[in-house]
Amino acid sequence: MRFLVNLLQRIPLRNLGSRPALPKNGSHRRFLTTSSNDTVSVVFVQHDEEIDVTVPVGTNILEAAHQNNIELEGACDGCMACSTCHVILEDHVYDSLPEPSEAEMDMLDLAPCLTETSRLGCQVVLQKEHEGIKIQLPRITRNFYVDGHVPAPH
Repeated sequence: MRFLVNLLQRIPLRNLGSRPALPKNGSHRRFLTTSSNDTVSVVFVQHDEEIDVTVPVGTNILEAAHQNNIELEGACDGCMACSTCHVILEDHVYDSLPEPSEAEMDMLDLAPCLTETSRLGCQVVLQKEHEGIKIQLPRITRNFYVDGHVPAPH
């Protein structure tokens, strides 16, 4: 505790609150892409319906779904504390991604309809090489609600 007190005492307070940490109006998202013109088109498969979407490179699957009103819940708002953004990827797409972390694997263990190519949508960042991939949404998800409440995407 003493370490934290000493550390906090060294932070100059005169600049505190003088400028925002992030630019206003959500423009901070553009820093996640290499160019404002770089986009990737992917196909969400939901209830046997294919939905084509185009999003900026650097967008994760959960954000891509929410930006296009696709029913991918993401109850924890993408902080890897639930499994409601569980998606099923094609074999070649799954194999091209970095290995899932231990924390992601733990969350996936809670997901119904788990497959060998399951990932959390909040952990998969779309790149140009993902052009045209199909992202299957599982038929069901498991959340903490038992009364039939369906939360709106954030």
